[in-house]
Amino acid sequence: MGKKKIAVTPGFEVGGTIFRPEQLAVLGSIVGDDAKIEMTTFKQLYVEVLEEREEEIKEKLKAAGLEIHPAGFYTKSLITCNFCRGAEDAGLDVAKKLDEVIAGHAVPSPLKIGYAGCALGTSEPLLKDIGIVKMKDTFDIYVGGESKGLKAKLAQLFLSALTEEQLVVVVQKLIQFFQQNGKNKEKFSTFINRVSVEALREAVV
Repeated sequence: MGKKKIAVTPGFEVGGTIFRPEQLAVLGSIVGDDAKIEMTTFKQLYVEVLEEREEEIKEKLKAAGLEIHPAGFYTKSLITCNFCRGAEDAGLDVAKKLDEVIAGHAVPSPLKIGYAGCALGTSEPLLKDIGIVKMKDTFDIYVGGESKGLKAKLAQLFLSALTEEQLVVVVQKLIQFFQQNGKNKEKFSTFINRVSVEALREAVV
C-alpha cells in the first residue's frame, strides 16, 4: 500500500496558528498509530497517510476545522504573525483573503510567503521568499529572503504603499511569474537573481 504526505493546518487567528486539543485528538485517532507527523518550519504539519484512505482522512480532518494542502513543491499556506495588535489593526481579514488565493499552487520549488501585521515583523517576513508587512493602512512587499545556509539574507523591498486589492493581485502575479519562468528546483531567491528584480517588477506591475 502506497503512502502520501498531506499538509495540515488550523489556519490562523488572533493569537497565531492555534491547534485545538480536539483537532489534535481527531488527527491522532484518524491517521493511525504508525503514522508519521512532521512539524514544518512553515506552521503546517506534514502527515503521512495511506493513499487508499487519503480522501476519507481529508474529509474527517476538514470536519474538525482543519485545512488540508498538498505537500512538496507548492506555495505554502500564509505564514503569519500572532496579530497582537488586534484583528483590524493587524489586517487579519486581509491575511485570510490572501491565504485563500495563494496556498497550494504548484511551483518550481516550495514557496514561503510571510505576513506581518506591523513593522515589528514578528513572523520574520524578510526571511521568506515573499514577505508582506502592513504599514498602517497600506502594505509593503519584500522578495528574495533566504533563511537557510551560509548565504542566508534578508528580502529586499519590492513594492510599497499598496492597497489591499493591489496586494492580492501582485502576490498572485509573482506566483504566476515564478510558475512560468522558474527552473525545476530553483529557489525563489536564485530565480530573482537570475531574472533581476527589475524584470520581476515589470512583470507584475
